[in-house]
Amino acid sequence: MSLSLLGVNHKSAPVELREKLAVPAHRLAEVTRRLAGHPGVREGMVLSTCNRVELLTSHDQAEPDLLDFLGGYFAIETASLRPHIYQLREHDAMRHLFRVAASLDSMVIGEPQILGQVKQAYSVAREVGAVNGELDRALQRTLTVAKKVRSQTRIGDTGVSIASVAVELARKIFGTLEGKTLCLVGAGKMGQLAARHLMKQGASRLVLANRTQAAAQALATELNAEVLPFDQLMDELDADIVITTTGAGQPIFRREHGIALLQRRRNRPIFFIDIAVPRDVDPAMEKLEGIFVYNIDDLQKVANDNRNGRCQEAERAEIIVEHEVARYRDTQHALDAVPAIVAVQSRLEDFRRQELARHASHLAALDPRARAAVEEVSRGLLQKVLHGPLTALKNAAREGDAEALRAIRVALTGDSSEADEDETD
Repeated sequence: MSLSLLGVNHKSAPVELREKLAVPAHRLAEVTRRLAGHPGVREGMVLSTCNRVELLTSHDQAEPDLLDFLGGYFAIETASLRPHIYQLREHDAMRHLFRVAASLDSMVIGEPQILGQVKQAYSVAREVGAVNGELDRALQRTLTVAKKVRSQTRIGDTGVSIASVAVELARKIFGTLEGKTLCLVGAGKMGQLAARHLMKQGASRLVLANRTQAAAQALATELNAEVLPFDQLMDELDADIVITTTGAGQPIFRREHGIALLQRRRNRPIFFIDIAVPRDVDPAMEKLEGIFVYNIDDLQKVANDNRNGRCQEAERAEIIVEHEVARYRDTQHALDAVPAIVAVQSRLEDFRRQELARHASHLAALDPRARAAVEEVSRGLLQKVLHGPLTALKNAAREGDAEALRAIRVALTGDSSEADEDETD
């Protein structure tokens, strides 16, 4: 069985494309089922965040066409996707998965949200029966590696996140947030994290708006903030900075809203920091004089400025990842030897039985104790004869030498049919 990973992320594709591929939480189970049912796919998982959409699969023989699945499911021409996708296989796919879960491939290295998102994708895949074998073991190992990176390095000590970078951008825009009114649209996990960062920066007034009133009210009580009913947002919004995180699937702030907002604020500037994918703010808003829009890709520069302070810890984390990839490779190679070992043991055991059967008439003249002794001696000889060859099989598997595996098996069994089948797979 083989692993294959295909995806796009913030380094390979602009937000304009990523938002077309984003999978909302309520559709994750459905798209995972569809992936698991795609021709050639044995197991599958879909990871969708604001910065990446990745398909991870296991397959037996011919590699499934994951690009075809991606384009077909989202109704996007594969020709327009191809320049932006990356595809990794086997241990390269595992290395990438380890790095993603450990936040080494994130826009903000060290951010804590990605591990939870990987866990959620894994949980959904298990619930729908899309992972149950090799991929299940690979994902369990991934979570272990990510936790090891967190516990053995200080990569997450700075508490950075996409939300904190958004707040830092707001602080750079105004110099200070004191005396400023901020509106947080969306009370999900990302919104809650952003709200806490905002309060630490000294914002004098924080207004929350969320489609679910109860969630907004609960967060407002915790943060001593005001609640603006979502259905009154466009009529009553008056804030210096709006951070929006709803992931509504389509823009909730459009050009006409921007015009009305500027009139209400008497043309005082307003800054939108849109960290939702798909975007909450229509790009046309930025064409209005006095409105400044920053989307998640714009946060990349700020994230890069913060990257230097975490380079040393990231290097330590990369060493851990490489070590774990090597361990995973050794485990897989050991598993590769099992079929050959079983085949050799089975075939030589058949030879032993055939020889005993050929001399059955002579053995019949022996008493039961003597026949048992012959049986024991023949088994002991077989084990001694097999010790060296089986050790060679294990070493060949550990080194990933498939040719040696086949050669040893053929030499011991005299049967090349299985080896020939392997070559035609």
